[in-house]
Amino acid sequence: MSKGLQIALGAIVVAVLLGWYASTSLREGATFRYYQTLAEFRAAGPTPGRVRVHGYVAPGSIARDVDSKTVRFAVQNDPPHKAGIEADGLAVRYASLELPDLFKDGAEVVVEGKVEGEGPDAIFHASNVLAKCPSKFQAKQTESAPF
Repeated sequence: MSKGLQIALGAIVVAVLLGWYASTSLREGATFRYYQTLAEFRAAGPTPGRVRVHGYVAPGSIARDVDSKTVRFAVQNDPPHKAGIEADGLAVRYASLELPDLFKDGAEVVVEGKVEGEGPDAIFHASNVLAKCPSKFQAKQTESAPF
């Protein structure tokens, strides 16, 4: 068998395998997006598997329970400085007290996990919480200059 024919056969095998992988992944509901926004998540309806949802921590919603080692908070669709506090936030329960350093009221987050329940009583059980770094550095305001 000539070298050119071997390369052509190898390329065909690789193309067939990639096509098979793409078709089976798409049939199983795989998506090429890393996360859904909270609005997209709500519009999609109940999701049986694990999902990632992007939003902002609702101000005043963080509650740490040291005894059960859980954190509860709400995620809303828009940043608090633009929308204030939204009433229809997603209730999140995270089974760990270890959160990212940037996690705070108003922080942009992606929560990964599963939803239990339906409607307003639904709780998102997060297995992972990611906090996004601010896109613009802002120094703390001081009352007097150090000079």
